[in-house]
Amino acid sequence: MASELSQIKAFTFDIDGVMTDGGILCDLQGNLYRTFDAKDGFAVRMAVMNGYPVGVITGGRSGSIRERFRSCGVPAEDVYLGSSDKITDFDDFCSRHGLRREEVAFFGDDIPDVEVILAAGIGIAPADAVPQAKAAADYVSPCPGGKGCIREFFEKAMKAAGRWNYETAEYKKIF
Repeated sequence: MASELSQIKAFTFDIDGVMTDGGILCDLQGNLYRTFDAKDGFAVRMAVMNGYPVGVITGGRSGSIRERFRSCGVPAEDVYLGSSDKITDFDDFCSRHGLRREEVAFFGDDIPDVEVILAAGIGIAPADAVPQAKAAADYVSPCPGGKGCIREFFEKAMKAAGRWNYETAEYKKIF
C-alpha cells in the first residue's frame, strides 16, 4: 500500500461518523452540534499547509461544518453540504482540482459513502463504520470515527509521500 499512498494528491471525507463520532446534539431551536477531534483537525491543516486539496462531502447541512473547515484552511467551495449524490460532488471536486479519481482518497462510514469509497484511489473507512463501508474500503483505520482516523491515515499517506512537514513559520502564516 505504500506506493498507493504516495500517489494520493488530495483528501476527501464525510463528516458524521468520520470527522465526528456520529453523535449530533440538537437544541430546542433545531440547531445541531457536533464535536470534532482536534488531532484530526490538525491533520487537515497539515494537508492544506503541505499543498493537498481537501474536500468535505457530507449530507449534513449545518453552516458550522463549513466554518469548522474554513478554520482548517479548506475553501468554502470544497465543502459540499447537503450532498445527496456524493459521487457527483466527488467528481466535481476532482474536476475543479484537475485530479483523476485514483489520485484522491475518500473516507466514509455508511451506505451513502460506498460508491465514492469504491471510486476513489484509496477508499478508507473508520474502525466503527458499517459493514458495507468496511467491505468496500481499501483500508480500514484502526481508529473509530471522530477519534483520530483522519489523523492516522493523513499522516501515513503524507509520510509515504515525504510531505508530513511542519514548519512553525509557515503554520503561523496560514493559520
